[in-house]
Amino acid sequence: MGYALLQDNYLTPEEYLEGEQFAIEKSEYVRGEVYAMAGASDRHVKVSGNAYALIKMHLRGSGCSTYIADMKVRIAADDTFFYPDVMVTCEPSDQLAERDYAKHHPKLIIEVLSPSTEDKDRGSKFISYRKLASLQEYLLIDPRKYYVELFRRQNEDEWVLMTRSGAEATLTLNSIGLTCCLADFYDDVRFD
Repeated sequence: MGYALLQDNYLTPEEYLEGEQFAIEKSEYVRGEVYAMAGASDRHVKVSGNAYALIKMHLRGSGCSTYIADMKVRIAADDTFFYPDVMVTCEPSDQLAERDYAKHHPKLIIEVLSPSTEDKDRGSKFISYRKLASLQEYLLIDPRKYYVELFRRQNEDEWVLMTRSGAEATLTLNSIGLTCCLADFYDDVRFD
């Protein structure tokens, strides 16, 4: 998935949100600039879907909501909107009608890496995500092999990186109380 700048003039967050409601294609908003999002690979879609299904079933009846690719997260402190591959919010205010198009308090965000966005997911996007006081964990999943990187918040300014590799490796997401095998994210994914 890649990105292309869509317009030359500055848009307010409100103008962006209004336009997104009627847009044919998804775009992300970064401090007044709007970037089109490209499509995803088969592996990317399967890994995202598997992560969503696993987490959705785990959180069933908990009061938390799990979202996949089409729901935005707003980072007001950084004047940005992104579409995470998967995110979880347990904040009641995120269920209000005025938050139908963007959530503000995710506790877990998952990005599935793509060659065209990997640097952004690890860099500028993670810098923005860290400004979300609610965010406890940020998980990066490589769809080309059994490998994940989990960033876990220790305090306001400190994040600890944990890596896991191999199909049978276990991963614990403290933010949602889930322990699983990496293979759970890769169901129906073929490696060449």
